[in-house]
Amino acid sequence: MSTAKVVFLPSGRRGEFPIGTPLLQAAQKLGVDIDSICGGRGLCGRCQILCAEGSFPKHGIHSSLEHLNDFTLTEMRYNQERKPMAAGRRLSCHTYLQGDVVIDVPPDSQVHKQIVRKAAEQRDIVLNPSVTLHYVEVTEADMHDPKGDLQRLLEALEFEWQLAGLTYDFSLLADLQVALRQGKWAVTAAVYQNQRILAVWPGLRETVYGIAVDVGSTTVAAHLCDLRTGAVLGSSSLMNPQIRFGEDLMSRVSYVMMHPEGAEALTQAIRDGLNTIIGELCQNQAIQRNEILEMVLVGNPIMHHIFLGINPVELGGAPFALATDEAVNIKALEIGLQIHPAGMVYVLPCIAGHVGADAAGVVLAEEPQLQEEVTLLVDVGTNAEIVLGNRDQLFACSSPTGPAFEGAQISSGQRAAPGAIERVRIDPLTKQARFRVIGSELWSDQAGFAESVAAIGVNGICGSGIIEVIAEMYLAGVISTDGVIDGGLAEQHPKLIIPNGRTWSYVLYNDGAGRSISVTQNDVRQIQLAKAALYAGVRLLMDKMQVQQVERIRLAGAFGNHIDVKHAMVLGLIPDCPLDKVSSAGNAAGTGARIALLNQDARQVVETVVRQITKIETAVEAKFQEYFVGAMAFPHKTDPFPHLFSVVEKPAERDLVVADDSTQRRRRRK
Repeated sequence: MSTAKVVFLPSGRRGEFPIGTPLLQAAQKLGVDIDSICGGRGLCGRCQILCAEGSFPKHGIHSSLEHLNDFTLTEMRYNQERKPMAAGRRLSCHTYLQGDVVIDVPPDSQVHKQIVRKAAEQRDIVLNPSVTLHYVEVTEADMHDPKGDLQRLLEALEFEWQLAGLTYDFSLLADLQVALRQGKWAVTAAVYQNQRILAVWPGLRETVYGIAVDVGSTTVAAHLCDLRTGAVLGSSSLMNPQIRFGEDLMSRVSYVMMHPEGAEALTQAIRDGLNTIIGELCQNQAIQRNEILEMVLVGNPIMHHIFLGINPVELGGAPFALATDEAVNIKALEIGLQIHPAGMVYVLPCIAGHVGADAAGVVLAEEPQLQEEVTLLVDVGTNAEIVLGNRDQLFACSSPTGPAFEGAQISSGQRAAPGAIERVRIDPLTKQARFRVIGSELWSDQAGFAESVAAIGVNGICGSGIIEVIAEMYLAGVISTDGVIDGGLAEQHPKLIIPNGRTWSYVLYNDGAGRSISVTQNDVRQIQLAKAALYAGVRLLMDKMQVQQVERIRLAGAFGNHIDVKHAMVLGLIPDCPLDKVSSAGNAAGTGARIALLNQDARQVVETVVRQITKIETAVEAKFQEYFVGAMAFPHKTDPFPHLFSVVEKPAERDLVVADDSTQRRRRRK
């Protein structure tokens, strides 16, 4: 074998290189976002990677550590003289291809660090936390009264706070006597749901903390909250460390199916990631881990199961059975989360096999069950979760949109990071694009743009940019309703419409030095497949509710928060609706988690509403395929979109040219 295949995650970029090629060199040739400042001499340590083990049918690769060279002297020297690398890590500049591999580039090895797109939303929340603080003065120990210190504490809590019949963890006894004596027999007790003592501190203590977490398949976001005031003190996020096992949910389930022992590795990866976030939040706010007494989590069903240590394989095929669809209360210590040893974790209930606790969080935040208007909630991710309804009834389903909206499987796609194109406008006459990148407030045609991006570059297209560029290509007549790039424009615009094998590509950016960012025909097709799946799911729910019109749309999630609603509708990502009734819900799943953290009554509300939602499984619905095919067109093959085209000019029909090897075919634009 003279060459070997390599796939880099999370970008999904792949290539074939001669045996002996350094991984850093392969990454650079593929445009993979990997850091290095020492010129590949093994000094800076910034180019660290991980090699995934096992079979990856999606990529047609069996990856193994044996397909790389042994540890080099340079790597050994780096470990000894600089900073030891974490287990399994290698320096990509001194790691050479010996066979096919799947390589994970960790977030800390990426040049363009991912931007936190899941900031906490401003929200008024009625405070009624599960953990409350109670200051008591306890009767001192007395030779004439043989009661134990714990019994005197329990009596004081009942007398002063009417908290009777309290239970406690055994670990409390180890701290109790020290706290009582340091506080001169005055202590503050943290009580959970008026039922159990979690912790005691000497003297008066006014604040304890909780964390609300949204465990996404791509990003994990957490918000540290003051349980007394409800204030968000800090937020942190990281790329889900499970991504090295697969870039989307089903890839991770497939990994577990082929490697049964992999379920434990996936669980450990997400718990380690959460402990990293907890540490960052504590460090940033100068608090101790044992001051955090509760966490609330939301996540899709697969993330939910993996986090709880439940094998997710049953969710990989019909009937997509959940281990439980009820809320889960568990001690943090039992699942290895490093907060107070007696701290608790509450996980919101899942709605259905592919509509998870994150969708329940969106419902809790948006309250569609109280609305008179027919409301559509869409949490756009690698698996779109959809809720439709009003105060009369609610329906829910999921659609497999895949990772295209997050930049994966797109030729120039990347995650939201400095240098990523996030806004695009195309002139209908000249077909020339102007754009804006993350990290600069200037558009590409404005004076000073080149200087403003000199440090970060123009590196690729993130999710919101992908939506806008393809919608703009349609509005400018570059692609047809069927999603075909019109090669007939190449003669008039030879630098913008270029041949790409049997198809055409549209050049979005060219730096004049040989580097360009293009949208290929395959990129368009990936977006068509993703948006058609989402739209078909919505149409099924509209059928079940027997409505022809959605009156209000809320786009949830980090992605939904940053896409332009007009372009989303032009694309056919969402159904026709008055544009002023379409808005972003922000990170509604994370907001729902925060509501549940700060108001224990909200937990009963969401548990009740979830039981009343009618669940629809798209995989067994006969009409799903019919709706999917119709939704492949822009914005749709048959649905008229009157509200959209009352404010947006519909492109005129005309002949287009499709490349076909060395010949060209002309056909009527539809």
